[in-house]
Formats: sequence, structure tokens, C-alpha cells
Amino acid sequence: MSDAIVEIRDYTFEAATFEAYRQWAIELAVPWLKANLDVIDFWIDCGIEPEVSGSNPLVSANGQPNITWIIRWHSIEDRRERFASTMSSPEWKAIWAQHPNENGYLHMNARFMQATN
Repeated sequence: MSDAIVEIRDYTFEAATFEAYRQWAIELAVPWLKANLDVIDFWIDCGIEPEVSGSNPLVSANGQPNITWIIRWHSIEDRRERFASTMSSPEWKAIWAQHPNENGYLHMNARFMQATN
């Protein structure tokens, strides 16, 4: 699996329906995603203030990401093929239909990385 990558997905979700999102994610979305994709884990903000530093620290006007999940793929081609089909499956569509605020995603960032070892 020398072409193996991980996809790190960061979301900044709006505050007004964040708790409803948290419940939906924990009860419906995360279990299904973990059963159908190679999800390493799924993290939700726990209320601890972020630490931002560096020589030019900039925080988005939308705030810091409050949702992160990481998916392992065999390759970017595998990701391109499987992600779209998984997200368009009838099972995911049924879970998505219960989303408390599908327009609450203020910002989404997906990064693709490889292990160094």
C-alpha cells in the first residue's frame, strides 16, 4: 500500500445547532461511516479553547474547526472512486435526511497526507 493516504476532514459547524449535530453524528452518522469507510476516528469539539500560535497566526472568520475525522484510503484514486459512491448510497441518504442543519457547515477543509515511515 505504498500509495496509501489519509484524508483529514475539518469542519467548522455553526454554533446554534451544534449540539443537535453532535447527537446526530454520535447516534447515526459516525457508526455508519465507521462501518462503511476506513474511518480512523471522528472527533467533536469538547469546549476547550484552542491554542493558536506561530509567526503569522490567522484564524478564519468562521472560527476554528470543531469537527475532524480521518479516513484511510488505498490511494487517491480509491478515494475518488469510493467516496462519491458511498455518500450517494441510499443508506447514507437516509441518515443525511435526518441531519439537524445540513447548511450549518461554515467551512470544510480536506487534506490528503501520507505516512512518513
